[in-house]
Amino acid sequence: MIAWLLLANCGLANAATETDPSLERSVKAAFLYKFLNFASWPVASFAEPSSHFVIGVLGSDAIATELGKLAADRPASGRPVDVRIVKRGESLAGLHVLFVGRAETGYLSSLTEKAQQQSVLLVSESDRGLNLGSAINLVVVDGRIRFDVSLDAAERFGVRLSSRLLGVARSVRTGPE
Repeated sequence: MIAWLLLANCGLANAATETDPSLERSVKAAFLYKFLNFASWPVASFAEPSSHFVIGVLGSDAIATELGKLAADRPASGRPVDVRIVKRGESLAGLHVLFVGRAETGYLSSLTEKAQQQSVLLVSESDRGLNLGSAINLVVVDGRIRFDVSLDAAERFGVRLSSRLLGVARSVRTGPE
């Protein structure tokens, strides 16, 4: 199921990412939303069993808007999903995922310690994303949206990624590079 869904999302962006940035944003938002279903956080990451998932977006208000539309009234893993635009220097408290847009790539490495303290899954869209500390990095390859994973980073953030998610990743890094 996940393979089909993620590959279908990749196919949506096939060759369209160069000509239609709104389609690229929609596909990236869909990936961010779907990652919630294939990751698990420490129990302490949620104030209550009914707490919402919170996805923060730094450096891409357009993706935050797309994600907000997608997540409205659609729970992930049984939890409602909230989207929050994050500004540089703001606390990561309460976040479960933080997407760092291309415009804020330079800030990514400074976020890793904060993300570890809060069990926040860092997702980026930079060629150097995994090297800068991201656990998941969205990339465009041959006109398709794909993603790479750093298991080391995910573990440092206290987040476990499903083997089903890893099975459809373009690459999975298990140690430092």
